[in-house]
Formats: sequence, structure tokens, C-alpha cells
Amino acid sequence: MREITQDVVKEALKDVIDPELGYNIVDLGLIYGVTIRGVHVDVVMTMTTPGCPATNYIQEGAHERLLSIEGVKDAAVNVVWSPPWEPAMMSEDAKRYFGFA
Repeated sequence: MREITQDVVKEALKDVIDPELGYNIVDLGLIYGVTIRGVHVDVVMTMTTPGCPATNYIQEGAHERLLSIEGVKDAAVNVVWSPPWEPAMMSEDAKRYFGFA
């Protein structure tokens, strides 16, 4: 079994796509933190706007994807609004894709 690391978690979360933007939540900069305690993973994330209609969809998708990682038995995805998301939080690839770089 592969060790559960922040890199493993973030790579898995790249499978979760924001349906409005068509891009993964990691490169969009929506993941604020990952905490791993044995077989439990906590993720703190945000949305691009507080009124995002896809909040539940994205949060549930992230939770399901975390539970599909080998060795993860329990997961929590907590959505926060502070600090607010801004385009500068995106990866360089995402910035290029959206024309910010």
C-alpha cells in the first residue's frame, strides 16, 4: 500500500472538476490545506465565490475522491470563505488556460 501523503491527496483531487469552469479544483487554487492523520484525511477548501451554485457538488465530489484513495478510511471536506479566493491562487497552468498569464 502506498503512503498517504499531501501529494497523493492533491493528485487525487485533480480529478474533481469545477463544472462551471471546467478545470480541476487543485489547479484553480481552491485547496487551502490537507491534514492526514493515519487513515483520516481532512481537506480545507473554498469556492471561487461564496454563492457558487456548485458548492455541494464539488464538496461531495472531493469527499468521494478522497475516500477512493487506497488506505483512506475516513475523510472530511470543509469549505471556508476566508481568505477569499482570487485568481492569483491558481497554478501557472490554470492562469495560462484562463488568460491570466
